[in-house]
Amino acid sequence: MGNSYAGQLKSARFEEALHNSIEASLRCSSVVPRPIFSQLYLDPDQPPFLPEGNYANVKPKVEELDKELVHRYTQNGSLDFSNNQTVNEMEDEEEDEDMSDSSSPPIPYSQKPAPEGSCTTDAPRHKVKDRPLYKAYNLKRDAEKIELPGNNLRGFCQAGKDLRLVSLCMEQIDIPAGFLLVGAKSPNLPEHILVCAVDKRFLPDDHGKNALLGFSGNCIGCGERGFRYFTEFSNHINLKLTTQPKKQKHLKYYLVRSSQGVLSKGPLICWKDSSVFSPAKSSSAVNISGTQDLSRNKNIVKPLALSVQLVGKTFATAPLTLRNSDIANGNSSGGRNNVLSLSSTFSRPMPHSTSPSPGCFSVDQASMSSSGPPKKRHRGWSPGSPVPPPGVVVPVPTIRPLTRTEPLLSVPVPQSMLTGILQPQPIPAGETVIVPENLLNNSGIRPVILIGYGTLPYFYGNVGDIVVSPLLVNCYKIPQLENKDLDLLGLTGGQLLSVENMILLTLQYLVRLGPDQIPLREEFEQIMLKAMQEFTLRERSLQMSGQCISVSPGQLPWLARLITSVSRDLVHVVVTQNSLAEGISETLRSLNEMKHQQRLPDYVVAICASKNRGNEFCVVVLGQYQSRALAESMLTTSEFLKEISYELITGKVSFLASHFKNTSLGDDLDKLLEKMQQQRGDNVVIPFNGDVNECVSSQEAAVMVSTQDSDLDIDTFQIYQPQLTVARKLLSQVCAIADSGNQSLDLGHFSKVDFIIIVPRSEVLVQQTLQRIRQSGVLVDLGLEENGTAYQRAEKYVVRLDNEIQTKFEVFMRRVKQNPYTLFVLVHDNAHIDLTSAISSSLSHGEPSHGLADRVINCREVTEAFNLLVLQVSSFPYALQTQQSRISSNNEVHWIQFDNMEEMGSEEKLYFGLNEYSKSLQWGITSPLLRCDENFEKMVNTLLERYPRLHSMVIRCYLLIQQYSEALMALTTMASLRDHSTPETLSIMDDLITSPGKNRNGCGHMLIIRVPSVQLAMLARERLQEVRDKLGLQYRFEILLGNPASEFTVAKHFVTRLKAWRGNEQEDWVPRTYQDLEGLPCIVILTGKDTLGETFPRSLKYCDLRLIDSSYLTRTALEQEVGLACCYVSKEAIRGSIVALDLSEKEHEKANISENDSDELLIDLERPQSNSSAVTGTSGSIAENGVSSSSAADKSQKQPASLNFQNVSVSSVDEGTYPRFTAGETLKQECDSLGNQMASSTTSKLSSSSVARTFRWPSQSVKECKILHAALPRIVILSKAAYCLLGSQKSGRLPSSSSLLPHADVSWLSSLRPLLPKDMNGEEQSLYYRQWTTARQHHVDYNNQSESAGSRSFHPRRLLLTGPPQVGKTGSYLQFLRILFRMLIRLLEVDVYDEEEINTSSTESNEITQSSNDHWPDIEIFSKITFDLSVHDTKYGSMSPVYTEQLSRVKQEANKETKVEEPRKRETVSMMLTKYSAYNTFHHCEQCHQYMDINPAAQMTDSTLHAFTFSSSMLGEEVQLHFIIPKSKENHFVFSKQGKHLESMRLPLVSDKQNLNAVKSPIFTPSSGRHEHGLLNLYHAMEGISHLHLLVIKEYEMPLYRKYWPNHIMLVLPGTFNNAGVGAARFLIKELSYHNLELERNRLEELGVKRQCVWPFIVVMDDSCVLWNIHSVQEQSSQSMEPGSTSKNVSLKSVLQHIEATPKIVHYAILGIQKWNSKLNSRGSKPPFSRCHVHDFILLNVDLTQNVQYDLNRYFCEDVDFNLRTNSSGLLICRFNNFSLMKKHIQVGGQKDFAIKPKIMVSESMAPIMPLQYVCAPDSEHTLLAAPAQFLLEKFLQHATYKLFPKAIHNFKNPVLAIDCYLNIGPEVAICYVSSRPHSINVNCEGVFFSGLLLYLCDSFVGADLLKKFKFLKGATLCVICQDRSSLRQTIVRLELEDEWQFRLRDEFQTANSIDDKPLYFLTGRHI
Repeated sequence: MGNSYAGQLKSARFEEALHNSIEASLRCSSVVPRPIFSQLYLDPDQPPFLPEGNYANVKPKVEELDKELVHRYTQNGSLDFSNNQTVNEMEDEEEDEDMSDSSSPPIPYSQKPAPEGSCTTDAPRHKVKDRPLYKAYNLKRDAEKIELPGNNLRGFCQAGKDLRLVSLCMEQIDIPAGFLLVGAKSPNLPEHILVCAVDKRFLPDDHGKNALLGFSGNCIGCGERGFRYFTEFSNHINLKLTTQPKKQKHLKYYLVRSSQGVLSKGPLICWKDSSVFSPAKSSSAVNISGTQDLSRNKNIVKPLALSVQLVGKTFATAPLTLRNSDIANGNSSGGRNNVLSLSSTFSRPMPHSTSPSPGCFSVDQASMSSSGPPKKRHRGWSPGSPVPPPGVVVPVPTIRPLTRTEPLLSVPVPQSMLTGILQPQPIPAGETVIVPENLLNNSGIRPVILIGYGTLPYFYGNVGDIVVSPLLVNCYKIPQLENKDLDLLGLTGGQLLSVENMILLTLQYLVRLGPDQIPLREEFEQIMLKAMQEFTLRERSLQMSGQCISVSPGQLPWLARLITSVSRDLVHVVVTQNSLAEGISETLRSLNEMKHQQRLPDYVVAICASKNRGNEFCVVVLGQYQSRALAESMLTTSEFLKEISYELITGKVSFLASHFKNTSLGDDLDKLLEKMQQQRGDNVVIPFNGDVNECVSSQEAAVMVSTQDSDLDIDTFQIYQPQLTVARKLLSQVCAIADSGNQSLDLGHFSKVDFIIIVPRSEVLVQQTLQRIRQSGVLVDLGLEENGTAYQRAEKYVVRLDNEIQTKFEVFMRRVKQNPYTLFVLVHDNAHIDLTSAISSSLSHGEPSHGLADRVINCREVTEAFNLLVLQVSSFPYALQTQQSRISSNNEVHWIQFDNMEEMGSEEKLYFGLNEYSKSLQWGITSPLLRCDENFEKMVNTLLERYPRLHSMVIRCYLLIQQYSEALMALTTMASLRDHSTPETLSIMDDLITSPGKNRNGCGHMLIIRVPSVQLAMLARERLQEVRDKLGLQYRFEILLGNPASEFTVAKHFVTRLKAWRGNEQEDWVPRTYQDLEGLPCIVILTGKDTLGETFPRSLKYCDLRLIDSSYLTRTALEQEVGLACCYVSKEAIRGSIVALDLSEKEHEKANISENDSDELLIDLERPQSNSSAVTGTSGSIAENGVSSSSAADKSQKQPASLNFQNVSVSSVDEGTYPRFTAGETLKQECDSLGNQMASSTTSKLSSSSVARTFRWPSQSVKECKILHAALPRIVILSKAAYCLLGSQKSGRLPSSSSLLPHADVSWLSSLRPLLPKDMNGEEQSLYYRQWTTARQHHVDYNNQSESAGSRSFHPRRLLLTGPPQVGKTGSYLQFLRILFRMLIRLLEVDVYDEEEINTSSTESNEITQSSNDHWPDIEIFSKITFDLSVHDTKYGSMSPVYTEQLSRVKQEANKETKVEEPRKRETVSMMLTKYSAYNTFHHCEQCHQYMDINPAAQMTDSTLHAFTFSSSMLGEEVQLHFIIPKSKENHFVFSKQGKHLESMRLPLVSDKQNLNAVKSPIFTPSSGRHEHGLLNLYHAMEGISHLHLLVIKEYEMPLYRKYWPNHIMLVLPGTFNNAGVGAARFLIKELSYHNLELERNRLEELGVKRQCVWPFIVVMDDSCVLWNIHSVQEQSSQSMEPGSTSKNVSLKSVLQHIEATPKIVHYAILGIQKWNSKLNSRGSKPPFSRCHVHDFILLNVDLTQNVQYDLNRYFCEDVDFNLRTNSSGLLICRFNNFSLMKKHIQVGGQKDFAIKPKIMVSESMAPIMPLQYVCAPDSEHTLLAAPAQFLLEKFLQHATYKLFPKAIHNFKNPVLAIDCYLNIGPEVAICYVSSRPHSINVNCEGVFFSGLLLYLCDSFVGADLLKKFKFLKGATLCVICQDRSSLRQTIVRLELEDEWQFRLRDEFQTANSIDDKPLYFLTGRHI
């Protein structure tokens, strides 16, 4: 149609005509072109729209146009139109705006009138003669630009054939009828015109009008045909465009042949002119009422272009078009498309329709303005779609005679359209099919034509009686796949099936289908794939190329008939020669004339074996069931629900309703019920605790009270293990997002969690979610609400997706914006429910709720809010897992799958889901959980034949209502109706009405009847209630309507009963959720389009899904219905069933129980199923019905002994949940009732196989067994169609429904794809769907594809939680919110050590008093305090105590229990971080961003590496350290003027005034293994001031520390220290600092500063110091007897500044602070300063301690050793007690033990090496270890106390003497530390007898004279440790040890190192 403006000015036409005229005159030499005015004014315009039924013509008169063109332009034959820039090209820009984009498929709101004959799927293949590529006369002209043909060459098609006009002008080109040759232009090839064949219906006439939207063309070069989109065609002919290809731009000229036969450029194609029709009066609405008889033109009607100008739009007229997006995606989604609906545009009620009757259908409107051009359409062609879709616009008239107004398969037409009926055009007879009159009436069948391969003919006449389905069309379009996909499928590129093979495969498939199966696209695709794989294999084995199996056209009919010969006449083949139309016409004619007795084939395959077009075929489905099922499956759920409501409202069901007015026996149902009601009078059946035959008066029934039911299983909310696990998985995924490095989530930023839960429109679901929130206490736990108000306030956290959501959601988003430090979680529950995009729902004026989810979840505010996580939760996430998904597959969290019982561990209940139901069919129990009611299906089929015009769901529903009504009557009053109810229905109703009678409370079962249509559900409820009430059962059970749109209502007496059972509910309590109905006997008629995830009580026993049939052919639709039955069941229920499979008959006998034996109870879940039990007999027989024929039979009858294990029992056993008797009673009743059955059953014999397999339950003793609390799986009754799909699982996890299309809103990407494996888990399924499915046009994710290379954009903060229905996802995400909050708090918390000081009892009270208010110690007083040798730090609790005189008084037994092998767990407590904390790398904030410098641009390059060498007297050699100094920190160093050589590190002066913004001491932090976790970020601890902080690290760890701390100064230790302990780091820090102090003194001395004025202190602190506190003493108050102190958090800066301000500070050697513990404040007053050990954080005076060294070899206790040396040198160590340090418990790195392994690994699995194996005799064959010698020695000494110093154990009076060293030799032994240095201060040893002597690497200060001063016990032991054997011997001699000690040769040892690792040697001896 001319895509042009409606009222375009004549001037534009004038210009164009003028241009054409001028051009023609310029170009031709002899013919005078037509004058411009005659062109303009003598051509009659299209006649204006005539109001009175005149016909206007839509079709361009192509034949006339042809003649005219030839006449006008080719009289001379030498015309050559050169390529001038035409007006058309000038106007390209303008066209962009208003031309429809012809590369897109049509979409509903912009559909234009369809052509008369546009049903062609493909144009016929034409033969193009092989021709020389370059003719002689072309070569000359093109010599300079000849290119070889190939894929990419311009002027050639993809197949390499020449398309240029210069090459083809002499060729004879065959083109099919209806096609024209046109010239295409490409800007990249200006000098050439490319020749194309285009269907003339898609080109404008010479008024620029009537061009159809879209495109249909063939390639002239290679002969490829059937291009349906111009985009694709332009790719094929290599137009090479940079812009969007448009036919208006690039199809420029008609090509015409001269009289000499030369093809040359003809006139311009006239693309622009006035609108198609003169504007008729715009009407704002059209009433399409469908009551006109428009068929008077005797059915040879072409498709009528209805030209009502509706709000600026014309109607689309292809009534058989599919849903357009399906075509767009080249997909038919398993055939779920509109069936003969008016191009799907008439599928929704119109917003301002003048008569809002349901019969009205509206046209979708693109714009509301009544003038102006139609806006550019959205591109409907999905870029990912591999196949050009077939043209499935089926050309049928939209108008049907009055006698057949069937909205299911046809569309009513508006009266106003009468004005637009157009004159039919003649058409070739061979290509048309005239549908016979009264086809449906005569045959009772509406045939479905499955489009096959080739061109489908045009249909005329009574087209409403046929349906055209594209179900299998894509299977025949073999897509082009990439090589990797082909390899995956096991195919080779060239291996495609021939049409003949496709036909034969189709036939085989149809023959194989059962009588109650319909063709499924997915099944057939797999057959095609397998066939191609086999061909590939065969080709590979035969090494042949081309077609492996070629069936010649002659063989085809013969083979086809051979295949169908086995089909028992169900599949016929019709072979024709000319066209498919013949075959289809023949089939329809024979169908119409068929006699009723004749057997029809289910399928007729029409094959056209045409000579010139090759083989074509299609399938005509004639089977009564199949044709209806296929037609109905084409409708979407919304569409068929509308169809049903239309049928109900227009009264089309009246025939059916009148059919069901009578009972099956022919009585009038209503009269019968009236009669029964009269007989009963005022009496009703007793509500409970009595038989159905007992009656009481209605007043009495109303006041019958049940007691509180203590056994009622009301599920309290609790979180189970799987839910915890999944919540943790969610949390770790959130952490992964935070750690991903894309800065999308900064968890350290948040301190609170808030949430909102969005649920679909279901009142019950809202109440259920509210209940879970309230019960879980999550609001209080998150600190969102107070305890008292949380109950009421919960409502603001749950929002329903209805029209009010906008306001509530805006409030929520305001909260998100106002609270940047709160992390909000938006939970979108049941996220698969509404997937319509907001754009498409607003354009299609769909249901108002459509697209709401999209508006909320995908709006910009949500996607951009940095503090908002979106969690989408779904049981059926398949539609969210497409190629365009917004959720990264990494962000999916799938429910954990348990593969076996053991994994479930101690969980009492097991999840019983869809897969378990499917598998249960193989259990072999006689009463399966999934059932199909065969009898019901037979009845349905009979009715379907009788009422072909009604939707099958309507028929099924009416039948179901009758079945339940008659079952009720049969069980109460009319036993004669028993045989007319199906056994299934009867047993369900029997169970429902008898179970309340069996207990004192009236508990019973719930039955769900699923009726998707609300109108049908209301009808069902009304009818069943009426029957119930008239039978007097209104107090026995309730009937509820479960409509998502409203709350359900329960009768008052039932509410009273529910309250009584619960016992403690408030007065005004009413049930709001289905779980509240626990125990209530009731029928819930559940309605609504989808089931929405409501949870049902455990008393739900039956789910009746008999209405769910072939309309539910997508995975989501089917599975969510069966999801109703999923639940948790008792483990025993499943175990028993599986055990039962293994029991042989004999074991069965053994396992059986007698009447009295209640140890074990065997209960059958259900009666045998009618269609699977081995019982013979009539449908009313006992064994089938499982209902005893005489309810009132004598209860005392005894059971025959031989049958006492055959529990084929009545419903007393059925309510597994509620038998209210002791086990003995239960069994007795079962046995009795069974006896009755046996007595009354004369018609049937119980065969042994019908003995019920059993579910086994653990029984309780008779006294306890009030109730069998076994939760059992529900029983599901399915329709045949659903049963086949769910029940046919062969192996693996998934039922066969899993291979269906996952969701109606997505489509398969390709018909060639691998099969979904049966045992796929959630992740694999997700990846499969992400690869092979694509979102449809109206899907929310459809547009989620960014421009760049088609990559999709994932939303970084969006997660998807998937798990089967009713598995516990709500509890799981509520738990997730809780642990997310805890984690955020934990990120703000830190675990610090909380350990009381040890050895406090032995501390002597300081006799020197200090004023407790002193801020600093007074050196005069302080120096008089004696040093406290005892170590108080708890981390040294398992070390050897240091001997003091007080220690010798401690009772020795006190330490007996301290022998600990494993390191004990240290006490920690959680503290909140403060603004003064030290942090690790995980902390990010704006303030310390620069300090951390995680800017990737400033990589390592900004740091410089400097070597720094000094000589160490201790090491006796030069040491070279390396500094890594960032540019920003160079100001702390002094560099040489030339060459940037590092000279020293700047130090301040002692005399410098205290600067508040600086600390004087450089801070050194040795760190190892903690590049991420070490607390090296001191920015906040130092309050952001400038400070000098050096990390001291090992060489091998340098790259890691540089990566994480690029802005820190690193001091890298030499490589030789890579394995050294912490002693080496401290030694080198101190050595370096002293050397630096000397350098600075020299430098500053030159500047006139005295040497002693340079600041001599450094800070050495651990990398785990996190917080600092100040403690201030409170005065003793009258209230508290104990004086205490308060503490507050302070910064490291203030602590350092305070200590640095100490008077005469240079006289102190070490200053430190105490370690924090929680008792510090409560303890009595402590002196403000102590002279004792300090650890972890010290100010070290490197000047005073110049001659005291750390032991560089040490791994443990290096600080105790150093403190003791310092003190013995007479230096002061001061601890400030008014400060305390908190140390973080860091689990990684630090001073960790080496994993001690043998040097040479013999085998992987070696026994662990014990500490006593760390040493060995020298030169022995002992296993040598790969660990440092010093480490082995220290570890050995800790554990070898009993061997080395037996006399010292628990003997603190006689300690071990250690000279010049402190080594840990185990906590049982005290060490007396003595310094050998002259003038040293030592503990008083007079009178002490030592139990041992430890000499460790002793130097020359230790001499024989010194040792002679000490006394030793007899038998005391000695241990001398030296570097090597020779020094060991020399030491023995030098110290004259052999005088007093006895040595043996075998007492010499070495550490278990190899010689290369320099072992240490030691000798032991005994004192003589």
